[in-house]
Parts: sequence; C-alpha cells; structure tokens
Amino acid sequence: MPRLIVISNRVAVPHARGKAGAQGGLAGALTAALEKAGGLWFGWSGKEVDDPSDQPKVGEFGGVTMATIDLAPQDVEEYYNGYANSTLWPLFHYRIDLTQYERDFGLGYERVNERFAASVAPMIQPDDLIWVHDYHLIPLGERLRARGFRNRMGFFLHTPWPPTRLFVSLPFHERLVRTMLEYDLIGFQCGEWLESFLHYCGKELGAEVDEATGRIELDGKCVIARAYPIGIDYERFTALRDDGEARQTAQRVLSSTRRRTAMIGVDRLDYSKGLPEKLDGISRFFDHYPERVQDLVFIQIAPPSRADIGSYQDIRETLEQKAGQINGARSRIDLVPVRYVNQGHTAAELFGIYLACKIALVTPLRDGMNLVAKEYVAAQDPDDPGVLILSRFAGAAQQLDAALLVNPYSPDDIAHNIHLALEMDPAERRERWQRLIVTVRDDNVQRWTENFTGDLAATRG
Repeated sequence: MPRLIVISNRVAVPHARGKAGAQGGLAGALTAALEKAGGLWFGWSGKEVDDPSDQPKVGEFGGVTMATIDLAPQDVEEYYNGYANSTLWPLFHYRIDLTQYERDFGLGYERVNERFAASVAPMIQPDDLIWVHDYHLIPLGERLRARGFRNRMGFFLHTPWPPTRLFVSLPFHERLVRTMLEYDLIGFQCGEWLESFLHYCGKELGAEVDEATGRIELDGKCVIARAYPIGIDYERFTALRDDGEARQTAQRVLSSTRRRTAMIGVDRLDYSKGLPEKLDGISRFFDHYPERVQDLVFIQIAPPSRADIGSYQDIRETLEQKAGQINGARSRIDLVPVRYVNQGHTAAELFGIYLACKIALVTPLRDGMNLVAKEYVAAQDPDDPGVLILSRFAGAAQQLDAALLVNPYSPDDIAHNIHLALEMDPAERRERWQRLIVTVRDDNVQRWTENFTGDLAATRG
C-alpha cells in the first residue's frame, strides 16, 4: 500500500482533538488513514513569526509524521485572512457582496502555496499518494507538478462550489481552475457542487466533460471529479453516550429548561451559517404563537471565528442585538426564550446537549456539508428522538431528506417548521429518525476516507 501524504492549511495535532465533535471526527479519520498507510500530515503550525524558516518542524505522533511550518504576519494577512477567507470563502458561499478582490491577497495566496510546495517537496517519495485539502491550497498541486512530481494527487473541497455566473466574478478565475486540473482526482461534498464545477469546465474552459463519470479532458490531460459526501466518526461519537461529561451536560440542560422543549443550534460565528436569519425565524414563530414562549427555549452555541475580519465582527454584533431584542420582548422574571452562548464545547458536552434537545435548528444559507446535523441525529435516543430542521441549501440536505427541510431566508418557513417539530407525534419522529440514522451510520467519515483514497490510488497519476 502506498504511503499517504495529507496536506492542509492546519495540522490537527493529537492534543487538540476532541474540542469540537465534527473537527475531531475528521482529524481522527485522517489520522487513522495515515497510521494505516504510514503517512505524513503537513501544514501550517498556526504560528506567526517575523522570519519563518522553510524547514518544517517534524514530530512523530502514534506512527504518523506531522510536519508544520510557520508563516510571516504578511503571509497570514494576505493568504489566510485575505485571499482564503475574504475572497474565496465568501465567493464559494455565494456572497459576492462580501468578496474582496485585492491584488495583494492573490499574490500572498500564490506565495504561500509556493512556500508549502517548497517545504513539503523534500519529504515526498515517488510512490506517495498526495491528498490536498480545501480552498486554501487549490494551486498546490500545480506547484508540485512544476517541481517534477508525477505522484497521484487528489484534492478535496470542503466548501460549496458556486455557479459559473458567480465564479467568473473572480479575477483570474480560469487560471485558478486550471491549477485544480493538475490533480488526478477532485472531490466535492455533494452532487450540486460537482455539477457547478463541471459546468464551469465545459462552458468557460471548453473542456470535454462526461457528467456521468466526472471525466474532464483538457489540453491532453484527464481529471476525474466526483462527489464524496463526508460523514462523522459515528462509532467514536456515539460512544460518548456512556461518557460521564455527556450525561451530566444533558442533565444540566434538562433541569435548566424547566420542562420546556429545548431547541439547539450549533454554528461557527460565520455569515454563511444564517444566524441572523435563524433568529428572525424564531422571532416570527413567537409572533405567530406568543403562548409557546412557555413551551420552547432556544439555545444557540456560536463559537467565535476569524475575529480579525470585519464581516465576522459585524455578524457577532448583529446576532447579539437580535437575541437581545427577542429576549427583551418575550422574557419574564423566570423565563428567557433565547440563550446565546459565545464559546465552544467539547465533543462530550455537545453530545449531551444534542441528547437533551428535542429540536435541532440547522439553517445555513449555504454549506458544503454540515456535520452538526449528522451529529445531532447520531446523539438521539432511538425510542424518543428529536426532530432535525435542516436548511435545503446545506450539502447534507441531499442525504438527510427525512429532516424537515426549510428555506433559511424565509422567517415564515422557519416559524412553520418549528411549529411542525413541536407538534410532531412520537411515531413520525421515530420514522424520520430511523431513515436519517442509516445514512449517518453508514456514510461515515471512515468510508469517506476509504472511498477517496481508494479512487485516488486507482488513477493513473
């Protein structure tokens, strides 16, 4: 079996695992794959230093070699905060109104991808499989090809891929996609994002595209693009059912709700997650059913992210304002309808929270997959499961169609589905959950890893 090299923006070192359930599952699956193949995980250390070395810091953890490099402050500003998170991230989530097209951002992005290539190159052996992850490192495969590497290389995009009419707003969009076509295998979260990419390749590049097989031919090269829906680490996550921290957290939530139905939302503090729109829907629900304030409490967990970017500061202020308005209008001496929690939780705590909440409100405006929805399903009591309300614009909606699918832009639709969830009888809740759990259990992160690496190994390179 060939050795596997995983390259991503950040490296999940072992002591950092478990701080968030979804991230822990992905890191655990990749680590397991690397252990099996005797592999290497390479990426940024997360540190900023004034004069970083191109020589990676290397450590061995459980049979896996982990190598990291530091970045200069200018690199972080232009590559990470700039092109990755102020240009590509909003564009890939259909938010061209927030997309910043700055020449320096693009130059920094190319510079850091070149640094990644230069630093990891001495560690690559001729037969290694190379698996590059996410929008931060799209050009990395092309940089390695330019250095003479002919290894089998795959790329997986964890975000959506936007429609062609939006993507062409990106300066040098053709150049960026041509670097993607230097990989042998390209993976997307779901069929919709794959279809958008294939449409772009055919319409804008004039490539020969076989939509049935995902085969793309251009300039004498052949690339395969397919959908690989990511899942959670099902066995690892459901094992938390017997964890003391999970049980204690569930009990704390139940005792604090005073017999009201608890509804949970867990999202990074990001404009793609539809948090203000979610609160607008909850406000509309209480407008339509004011008496239900005695029956429902909404808990929104929103850990901060990318605090150095202005649009993220704005979303936090907006969310706090809207939560305050709902509570100001609906609170009583002994009752607050919305609890806003601006911090992260361990996987065990999240399991307990999911178990205690009879409704999950997962309403991103656009999401590559969304593993919170799958974690919520996995944590439910089979005899008395909760109801998942899921945005139809999340990649997970294509798999979890037994959820209550909702338009996150419509406050009335959100309010209507909250009411349906509250009124749903136990038999329907069980029937829906039984259909959901099959996908969550079977299409897990281990299968995702095996499917992608197996297809990559089968390519010609």
